[in-house]
Amino acid sequence: MQNPASSINPDEVAKFEAMAAEWWDPNGKFKPLHLMNPCRLDYIIGQIAAEFGRDAATLRPFEGLRILDIGCGGGLLSEPMARLGAEVVGADAAPRNIPVARLHAEAQGLAIDYRNTTAEALAADGERFDVVLNMEVVEHVADPQAFLTTCQQLLKQGGLMICSTLNRNPKSYVMAIFGAERVMRWLPVGTHDWSKFITPDELYALIRSAGLDPVDRKGMVFNPLSWRWSLSDRDLSVNYVTASVKR
Repeated sequence: MQNPASSINPDEVAKFEAMAAEWWDPNGKFKPLHLMNPCRLDYIIGQIAAEFGRDAATLRPFEGLRILDIGCGGGLLSEPMARLGAEVVGADAAPRNIPVARLHAEAQGLAIDYRNTTAEALAADGERFDVVLNMEVVEHVADPQAFLTTCQQLLKQGGLMICSTLNRNPKSYVMAIFGAERVMRWLPVGTHDWSKFITPDELYALIRSAGLDPVDRKGMVFNPLSWRWSLSDRDLSVNYVTASVKR
């Protein structure tokens, strides 16, 4: 029997737990995620709306959908999904993240089911979801293949997984490690391990091996002049995001 916590890397969990209090500070250690969040949400909302035939322009387009935000942190994605009408479970292996997420959601009047747990434990409990948001997590787990297979198990038939991560090449080292951690000081040194970054083709292969069908991938590109992120069909050289379906 697989260990329910087999994909968790304790060292990676400790890194993010140490920064837990800063999740909702747009100028703190999670500034890169705050800057990236509108771009991530554009992709997530568009993919969910297309896959489930929802009109994103309506007030609560995701009503009736059950969404898992795995590695939810302080809730930067869980809260927008709840506002769009979804039933949201936010799960994180770092215990200190959950009280931060709960308090912020309560202050916003949002009902979100936050849990200090793992994907493996949720799967073992028989939990199933229409959508799994797996954003900037796979590069931090001990066994990406086992983790993605568990995410597949957590999806209902016809369910959708959105997965984002970082490409592995010299440019991503310069931008994500040297630039973000050492030059811009956006993140503590050592937040990312470049050797754990995954190329788009590698991720597609892992997703297929997990039993999912990849249907889309796009780059998320930072423009230092406008100080904004945007989606790109061609540039997947650093940050990128994928969509896959459980047929």
